Amino acid sequence: MTVPGPNRAHPLTHQQGRVGRPPTRVTILLTGAAMELIASRSNAFVRKLRLLKSRGADEDLMLLEGPTLLEEALATGIAVSEVAASPRLTRSQRGRTLVQAVEDRTIPLRWLDDRLLSSLSEVETTQGILALAHRPAFNEEAILGGRPLILVAVGVQNPGNLGSLLRAAEAAGASGAFLAAGTADPLSWKALRGAMGSAFRLPHVRGLEPLAVLETLRSRAIVSIATVATGGRPHDRVDLRRPIALWLGNEGAGLPAEVVQAADERVTIPMAGGVESLNVAVAAGVLLFEAARQRRAAPSTP
Repeated sequence: MTVPGPNRAHPLTHQQGRVGRPPTRVTILLTGAAMELIASRSNAFVRKLRLLKSRGADEDLMLLEGPTLLEEALATGIAVSEVAASPRLTRSQRGRTLVQAVEDRTIPLRWLDDRLLSSLSEVETTQGILALAHRPAFNEEAILGGRPLILVAVGVQNPGNLGSLLRAAEAAGASGAFLAAGTADPLSWKALRGAMGSAFRLPHVRGLEPLAVLETLRSRAIVSIATVATGGRPHDRVDLRRPIALWLGNEGAGLPAEVVQAADERVTIPMAGGVESLNVAVAAGVLLFEAARQRRAAPSTP
C-alpha cells in the first residue's frame, strides 16, 4: 500500500467526463485500481442505504456512520457487509488506514460522490463513510451469569438517551441490559452515536415485556431495584454489591406503576431543592457508578 505524503498526489484522481458532469470513475492510488464513482440517487446501492436510513435499522442490518463507529465495529468483530465512502475520506491518514482495513477484510467498498453521501448523512457535515453491518446477537446468559449488574430500560424512547445508557453501563462494568418493549432501538443511528461502540460490546436483549423480565430475574435470585423520583431509599444506602438489576423508565413518566409495585426494592437519588428530576442517562450513570464504587470497595456482601 502506497500512502502519499503531504507533497505527493492526492490519493484519488478523477478521470473527467464532460464539463459540468460528475466524474464516473476514480483512480485510487492506494491500490492502483480505477473504480466507479457513484453519483446517481437512483443507484440500487444508494436506494438501499436510503431505505435503511429512513427506517433507522431493521431486524438484520444497521447503518454505521463515520470512522469511529466503523472502527469500533471492525475491532469488535461485527459483520460489516458493505461500505460506502467519499473520495475525501482518503485525505487523512486515518481515512486511508480505514480504507485499507476494509479492503484487507475483502468487504465490498463503493465510492460515492461527496454530495450524494452527504444526502445520506444524519449529521450536518458528513465524515465521508457509511457502512451496512449485521446486528450483533447476544446470549441472555451473558447478562445473567456471574454476579450480575444489569440495566433494565422500560419505555426509554429517546435513542440518544438509550445510547448514553448503554455507554454508561459498559463504563461502569455492567454485565448487560434488558431493553423492554417500548424502548428505542439500540442500533438506530442516534442510539449508536450515543453509545459510541458500547452497543456492539455490551450484551443486551430487547423487546421483552417488563413483567417477563422481572420473572426471569427473580428465577435467578437477582434483586430488581426500581428507580423512583421520591419515596425510595437513598441510592448510597442501598447494597449494590448483590446480584442486582437497576430499572429505569421513560424520560417523562418514569417506570410503570405495575413494575414499581412488583420490584423487590425502590431507590431514589437525593437532589437539592428545586430540581424535580434527572435526565434518565444521568440517573443511570449515578446509580451504575455507585454500584461500581461499592463493588470495588467491598467485593462481596458480608
